[in-house]
Amino acid sequence: MSDLPSQISVREVGPRDGLQNEEPVPTQAKIELIDRLSGTGVQRIEAVSFVRPQAIPQMADAEEVWRGIRRAGQVRYSALVPNLRGAVRALDNGLTEIEAVVSASDTHNRKNVNRSTEESLDDIAEIIKLAHDRGATCQVIVSTAWGCPYEGDVPVQRVVAAASRAVSDGADTISFGDTTGMATPSRVQRLVGEFRSAQPGSPLNLHFHNTRGTGLANVLAALQLGVADFDASVGGLGGCPYAPGATGNIATEELVHMVEDMGVSTGIDLDAMIEAAADAERIIGRQLPSQVLRAGPRSRTVGV
Repeated sequence: MSDLPSQISVREVGPRDGLQNEEPVPTQAKIELIDRLSGTGVQRIEAVSFVRPQAIPQMADAEEVWRGIRRAGQVRYSALVPNLRGAVRALDNGLTEIEAVVSASDTHNRKNVNRSTEESLDDIAEIIKLAHDRGATCQVIVSTAWGCPYEGDVPVQRVVAAASRAVSDGADTISFGDTTGMATPSRVQRLVGEFRSAQPGSPLNLHFHNTRGTGLANVLAALQLGVADFDASVGGLGGCPYAPGATGNIATEELVHMVEDMGVSTGIDLDAMIEAAADAERIIGRQLPSQVLRAGPRSRTVGV
């Protein structure tokens, strides 16, 4: 395993991407979860999303959550924004890291924001400029990067073209999102390889869902290519509106458990993250899919 990165950066997305797919939870519970996550050693947390409350009521209290959390000095907090209006709200609230999202699938993008992929990329160019003018960074997330629930496979060239347009417009980093868990290791290898050929040196984050059970296998495939930046969600919090009953994001504690045992450092306290996952499970009132939450780390033994 000597060819793997010695360490990776993990962005905890449970408070936003995870809770966005659940029944709305009280504002104070969200604040407490973020505060607990801030003490696990994770260095980045996607805390909120500035979207229309009518569109995603689970995120209607974004301002209150952002004002209420205790911001740990070692943690970078970010917010997802769907459009220029959301970006203005995020920046006005003091966020210095924002994420703009576009679907590589035109059909999915129209379902989400009622515009074409190209129209969203035009809007994102303005978001990037605004963020930089305000002293903030902007990551562009290309979702449905490995497939669309409406169109099926999305051509790799189309995904790379959308990401390359964002890079040319000044995106600080790119993220590829496996929106409904359609990625497999060989597809991960191809997309990462094609993107790196087109945009060598451009920072890359990967966001996997475990909808079809391939999440950690996809992480391993990416690690072997030297990718060192991943999203994960505490407890596997979340789901997918296009695949009822399916699990959502890869669980943070499962990611940490796997890579740390392979000699890849995350800086995250696994026991603290497992405790945070138990807290998340209590908050939403249902069993979360994380198997490490159920069984504990491999080093845990039972009495004889």
